[in-house]
Amino acid sequence: MAAIDDVPFKGEPMKDVFFPATSMPDRDWWSALWPDPEAVLAKVGVGEGLKVVDLCCGDGWFTAPLTRLVGSTGKVLCVDIDPEMEAQAKELVKAEGVPEICRWLIGDASEVDALTGGNYDLVFMANTFHGVPNKTRLAEAVYQVLHPGGRFVVVNWYRRAREETTVLGQPRGPKTELRLNPEEIAEFVVPAGFVPEPVIELPPYHYGAVYRKPD
Repeated sequence: MAAIDDVPFKGEPMKDVFFPATSMPDRDWWSALWPDPEAVLAKVGVGEGLKVVDLCCGDGWFTAPLTRLVGSTGKVLCVDIDPEMEAQAKELVKAEGVPEICRWLIGDASEVDALTGGNYDLVFMANTFHGVPNKTRLAEAVYQVLHPGGRFVVVNWYRRAREETTVLGQPRGPKTELRLNPEEIAEFVVPAGFVPEPVIELPPYHYGAVYRKPD
């Protein structure tokens, strides 16, 4: 495998914008909420040899364990619009993951189809979908980068009041009005052509909504 490198930008000039109401949490409460990210990834179907897009990878909390799960026969493309966050993710993967299988791309997640080629097995997106301005457009872009039978996995907060989702004694997560239950996510993703699969529970506050591209 090639060493870590940056994927050349292939689409239109990148929009210098971030999804509304999305930010990277502090490491202390993030690690308290997700003490075993590798187990979360395994539960939603990440495994040996898969070609995976880590969409909106942030600082790499899920990226490093993702590389370990797919192993030396897999491939991981990490996409984020924030160069500083992606730099942190690179460092974490170098320290804790399998860096030689990673490629890195700075760009808008909603344009992932224009940014890179297709034929991926799985697109993983955690704690970000609620802030996407045009959710069906993003789902359509993801659809194009998956091969038939590929899966789009959205890990997100249940629609519960923010005051009820506490970590280390403080309310955490996006604003209550931004949160989406699985059936609400399906309203955006299914029109792109996906078939919903059973929802995966990720306690205490999350779920994994899984969508398959038909064979």
